Order: sequence, then structure tokens, then C-alpha cells
Amino acid sequence: MQGRFSGLGMSRPRKQTRRAVFLDQMRAVVPWDRFEQLIVPHCPVAGRGRRPYPLRSMLKIHFMQQWFGLSDPAMEEAL
Repeated sequence: MQGRFSGLGMSRPRKQTRRAVFLDQMRAVVPWDRFEQLIVPHCPVAGRGRRPYPLRSMLKIHFMQQWFGLSDPAMEEAL
């Protein structure tokens, strides 16, 4: 059986995708915790009906819609 270079510790690090680079930049620039603290008092809480989506996820989606000029259906498609 022939060995692989990856088994010998010879594997190359993967190139970071544009998406990963963008998300890293977004994580570094936006103070998510501070925004969440401002919004939490106005968010729906779990109770009857469906559970609300996580606040940070919804906040990131909103920011991406604004940055890229996407409508709700276009953002849904992108997700």
C-alpha cells in the first residue's frame, strides 16, 4: 500500500476562501456583543409558537443585507 504525504505531516495549509476572509474581517470589525446588549431588551423570547432565531445570526444577516443591498428573498436565497 502506498503512503500519502498528508500522513507524513507534509500537507499544505488550505487556502482561505473569500467567504472565510470576509467573515473573519466582519468578526474583527463589528462589536457584536455591544450590539446584542442594545437589542436584547426588544427581542422576542421563547414561549408559545416557534422559537426565535438566535439574535447574533439575525443581526449578521441584517448587516449583510445592508452591505450587499439584498432584499429579504435575495438574502434567503444566498443563505
